[in-house]
Amino acid sequence: MTLIKTKYNRRSFLKVSSAASGGLVLGFSWLASCTPSSSQLKDMPEEWFNINAFLKIGDNGIVTIMSPNPEIGQNVKTSMPMIVAEELDVDWKDVVVEQAGFDNQKYTRQLAGGSQSIRQGWQSLRMAGATARRMLLEAASKKWNVPVTDLKAENGTISDSSGQTISYGEIASSAANLTVPAEVELKNPESFKIIGQPTKNVDGPKLVKGEPLFGLDYKKEGMLIAMMIHPPAFGMKLKSIDDSEARSMPGIKDIFAINSLPEGVEKQWSDVNAFPELAVVVGNTTWEVLAAKKTLKVAWEKLSEGENTADHVQQLTDLVNQVEKGEDKRIDGNPDEAFKKADQVISQNYGAPFLAHNTMEPMNFFAHVTNDRAELVGPIQTPEYLHKTVAGVLGMSEDKVSIMMTRMGGGFGRRLYGNFAVEAAVISQKVNAPVKLIYTREDDMTQGTYRPAYQVKYEAALDENNKLTGFKVRGAGVEGSPVFDNRFPAGAVGNYLAEDQILNSDISVGAWRAPMSNFIAFAEQSFLDEVAEKAGKDPIDFRLELFDRAIADPVGENNDYDAKRYAGVLKLVREKSKWDTKLPGVSRGVSAYYCHNSYVAQVVDIKMENNLPKIQKVWCAIDCGIVVNPEGARNQVEGGIIDGIGHAMYSAMTFTDSKPDQSNFNKYRLMRHQEAPQEIEIFFVQNGIDPTGLGEPSLPPIAAALANAIYAATGKRVRQQPFIENFG
Repeated sequence: MTLIKTKYNRRSFLKVSSAASGGLVLGFSWLASCTPSSSQLKDMPEEWFNINAFLKIGDNGIVTIMSPNPEIGQNVKTSMPMIVAEELDVDWKDVVVEQAGFDNQKYTRQLAGGSQSIRQGWQSLRMAGATARRMLLEAASKKWNVPVTDLKAENGTISDSSGQTISYGEIASSAANLTVPAEVELKNPESFKIIGQPTKNVDGPKLVKGEPLFGLDYKKEGMLIAMMIHPPAFGMKLKSIDDSEARSMPGIKDIFAINSLPEGVEKQWSDVNAFPELAVVVGNTTWEVLAAKKTLKVAWEKLSEGENTADHVQQLTDLVNQVEKGEDKRIDGNPDEAFKKADQVISQNYGAPFLAHNTMEPMNFFAHVTNDRAELVGPIQTPEYLHKTVAGVLGMSEDKVSIMMTRMGGGFGRRLYGNFAVEAAVISQKVNAPVKLIYTREDDMTQGTYRPAYQVKYEAALDENNKLTGFKVRGAGVEGSPVFDNRFPAGAVGNYLAEDQILNSDISVGAWRAPMSNFIAFAEQSFLDEVAEKAGKDPIDFRLELFDRAIADPVGENNDYDAKRYAGVLKLVREKSKWDTKLPGVSRGVSAYYCHNSYVAQVVDIKMENNLPKIQKVWCAIDCGIVVNPEGARNQVEGGIIDGIGHAMYSAMTFTDSKPDQSNFNKYRLMRHQEAPQEIEIFFVQNGIDPTGLGEPSLPPIAAALANAIYAATGKRVRQQPFIENFG
């Protein structure tokens, strides 16, 4: 077992927030209802005993475990409680899971982003379970007058060497009053019984039956519906509203303008909003408000020159091709000298367009603001930052603002930016009533916070022995470069240069699943295939040679990857896919990438049908440390692969005079069912390392594996996304 300090005594836990490295807060009241799933074997308890902020135990042994982080489909509402239950040593069938509300005094990092929920919560969640287990053991020790070391906890029951037993439920009331132990023991991973077992989604029955879970499902008595209108193009602001027709329509309560981010309010990093000034319609029902919204005559003022997609592409291309240097991110050796002496120089550009998030559930949020309180309920990835912004905008202290998180019908980074929730709060304050703000699909797709458009230029120098001696990368993007300073092949090439260029724009951008990596992995791994071909080497062998250099004689000290683990997934996918075995009529491509602290290698098998690639199979090897829930993990990986293929093949947001050309799925192309891979096979590396990211890492490399397979099949390189534009 691992011994870990709990940091604070009981009195401290009552007063302070949990430590960043893990901790507990005791002695609070539970307000949420608790209803077990239909598979629950026990009746509901008559009395609950609070053990710590993450769990409570019923008098009959049923345990409620709170899931602290937002659930966006990454399955943390199942996997995070699994970690607590493992260390508590309770039978999973006796566990009920509830979504915690936002409370930074009780929980650690309550954020869904960066594939960090499990990684950041691993120690604190384990400590929560282990501390509760220890307190239960101590309570039994006092009751029986037996040393704690002579007791054993298993499946919700404590026993001693004489054979006497007591259930958690029977001893919970005594345990709840004990002092928090100074340190507790964590289990050896080899003894895990819950972690590592395929476990069904705790929301599964409700999802199947359509029971309320999502923000759009939320209702409250007296609730009004609100919708908004934002400018039709970026670089515009509200000028006037003619609501003469709308005001007389059935069910309409009010029409007005709002500013959801007024001057003087301290902005959080999540406050990305191109259109804070909006026209708003409030009424009784969604249909009535939508009908009235269509009759509004809104005038807008143009503040800047319009932007066009063709101009974006040209400007980004000019930035990566220009002679003037950008901002140097990293220089190793003497790249210019290496290129002067090169026997061969390979140079290529790669690019990708803006992308919308297009979550299945459009943006929405409930707010009820009164003179002294603000209650918010809805789908948000960053409740902490939303909490601060709402308090600032409403002019309230933060302790007067509460946020309850619902399950999200997709996030992909869009719900990191909670402008829609702030808007709901401002509207509720204005009309002095509970309000649910609902975006239409058109509102959602055209209001911004897109994945930026990117271009990147790669150059490689080969000597007379086809050894890679120099490498340059210059990236440019809207409001930010896609280049990472210290990612592979940095550290594997003696002479290396990475540069940044930035294109400013009125179009608002933000995180999109696996930010920056979602593009740069495609460009980097496609280019490495091109270099391998020029060097006359198998693409996997070529990459492994570079990893051998990074392992044996790394260049620089700031390389952010473990070359052995990186090479390990590449070797694993080569073995599992039988890379060296040619399949009749099948063309293959490979890719490997590191992001969010995890390593992924993929092989894609395709056949060309009707001049289009038909994906037969994807082979995927992943090193993400301990896998908490293999069932949920596979779902995440499969989703990332499909998401990556679909957007690389088909999707793009384009602009004419700063106005989005796509506003719904009739023009914004997504993958169809028949275009998905026919089979995906996933292999997790078993190494016992603490968990790392998983929600995003499977997406970035898949586009390059597909692009490399397309080249193998057609002899044509696809260097610009979406790929479909290359197939006429």
